[in-house]
Amino acid sequence: MPTKTWVIIPAAGSGSRFSKTELKQYQMIQGKTVLEHTVSRLNTLDLAGYVLAIAEDDNVAKNLKFANQEKAHFCIGGQERVHSVLNALNYLVGIAAPDDLILVHDAARPCVSHENLLQLVNDAKCHGNSILAIPVRDTLKYVPEHNIIDKTVSRDFLWQAQTPQVATLSILKNAIELALKDQVVITDEASALEYAGETVYVVQGRSDNIKITYPDDLELAKLILLSQNHS
Repeated sequence: MPTKTWVIIPAAGSGSRFSKTELKQYQMIQGKTVLEHTVSRLNTLDLAGYVLAIAEDDNVAKNLKFANQEKAHFCIGGQERVHSVLNALNYLVGIAAPDDLILVHDAARPCVSHENLLQLVNDAKCHGNSILAIPVRDTLKYVPEHNIIDKTVSRDFLWQAQTPQVATLSILKNAIELALKDQVVITDEASALEYAGETVYVVQGRSDNIKITYPDDLELAKLILLSQNHS
C-alpha cells in the first residue's frame, strides 16, 4: 500500500516575540491570514490530511477558510512546540499508518515553495528523515554577555534549519517521547531524531522560506508572497 503524506502544523504558541497581544499566524496578508497562506502552500502536495494543533481557547482557526478544508483536522496543542507536535502525532495514530510520512511545518512560515516541498518529500521517500535547511552565509559572532564579542565562529559545515521536517509517524513519535522522557531540550523535530540516534538528511531550501518571528518579518513575507505570486 503506498505511503501517505500528512502535515502537522503546531499553532498553539503565544508568539510573544512578535507581540504580547496578537498572534502572528492570524496577521493578514493579501486578504488572508498567515496561517491560511501556510496551509495553502502545504496543500500543493498530495496530502492525506493535515492537523492543526491549536490552543484550547483558540476561537479563530476553526472558522478560517483553509485549502482542502475536508482534509483539515484539529487537536489541542501543548505548552511548548514539542508537546503540540506529540499531541498531533497521538491524534494521527488513530487515522494514519506507522510508516506514513509526517511533515511538521511552522504555522508562521507561509513562503515555502512547492518545489522545495516536493523535493523534500521525494528525498524522504528515498532516504528517510529529512529537513529543509540552508547553509549559513553570514559571519557568526559568539557573544556570551554584555554585547561583547568573544570570538568569531566558523560557519563551515553550519546549516540553518527550516521546516518542513519529515519522518515517519512511528519514528518521529518514538524519538520525541524518548527525548521528553530524558528531559532533553528539543527545539525542532530533527533534534529529537538526532537524540534518538536517527540519521537526518538535509535538503537545501531557499532563503525566502522565512519564519515570521518579529513584526518586520511580516512586511518581508508580504513582499515575498507578492513576488512569488507574480513569478
